[in-house]
Amino acid sequence: MNLRNVCAALMAVPLLAACGKSEIQSADDQIKRVWSEVAAHYRHRADLVPTLVHSVESHAMLERETLLRVSDACRQVDRLPRIADLDRDPQALASYQAVQAELSTALLQLLVLADRYPNLKADASFRDIQAQLEGNDGRIALARNRFVQAVEHYNEALRTFPNNVLAWAFDYAPRPNLKRRAGTDSERLAPGDFGGAARH
Repeated sequence: MNLRNVCAALMAVPLLAACGKSEIQSADDQIKRVWSEVAAHYRHRADLVPTLVHSVESHAMLERETLLRVSDACRQVDRLPRIADLDRDPQALASYQAVQAELSTALLQLLVLADRYPNLKADASFRDIQAQLEGNDGRIALARNRFVQAVEHYNEALRTFPNNVLAWAFDYAPRPNLKRRAGTDSERLAPGDFGGAARH
């Protein structure tokens, strides 16, 4: 290798390092932005639950056990840690996902049971809260998918040269991810479930 090639290689190193660090930082920032969306949509869903429970209670007191399950699941959501770096802790992220999944299951069960009560289905406030939950649930699913993709992109970036060297030098670690679902996301309440059967 002649002197010109050596000089060119030496000049390229800091440029590659700068580009690599910029890519990692950009991917990390994207995870933070999307995680904020995920958490906000889950938080909004939890805020809607008391109104749903109140609407159902006025028409379907016989479903007390299911109502209690929904309320208990919502309280578990309220107890989740509200820390910005929750998505960096694998155990905390898994716990967060499990609690939100329990609320999804409880909501789905309640909405299916609501189909037994014509007066409840005819109630304007109940229909309104159904529509709000359905819309918010779609936003949860989209935000979750964006988060999964953002983490996958970030973790892949850490494995490529020179990013892997920069990750070691600047202490960028792989990030835990939400679990992908086979087929329809089990945390998502299908639109048909909101009209009655024939969900952080």
